Amino acid sequence: MAKEYAKGFYKSRAWIKCRDSFLASKNYECEGCGGLAIVVHHKKPITPQNINDPNITLNWDNLEALCLDCHNEVHGRGSRKVIADGLMFDKNGQVVKIPPHP
Repeated sequence: MAKEYAKGFYKSRAWIKCRDSFLASKNYECEGCGGLAIVVHHKKPITPQNINDPNITLNWDNLEALCLDCHNEVHGRGSRKVIADGLMFDKNGQVVKIPPHP
């Protein structure tokens, strides 16, 4: 659920166009697990201080196409650590290769 300060942004024409175009550019494929992406995640989180900065909010370099499970995991609401064969989330919510066991 969007935070109160971000609700207007997520309803804006600019965001909806950006979100839809970004998902289409990724063929609706989750960048975490390869499933169906339905969420566009901001890698650098939106805050009250940067909500009006399009370099944060609308910049494709700051976006990631994710399925709901992977998005929940990024935000610490999921229970999965391993998201696909050989991949997991690190402490910052980024997809990384699982390190080899010593």
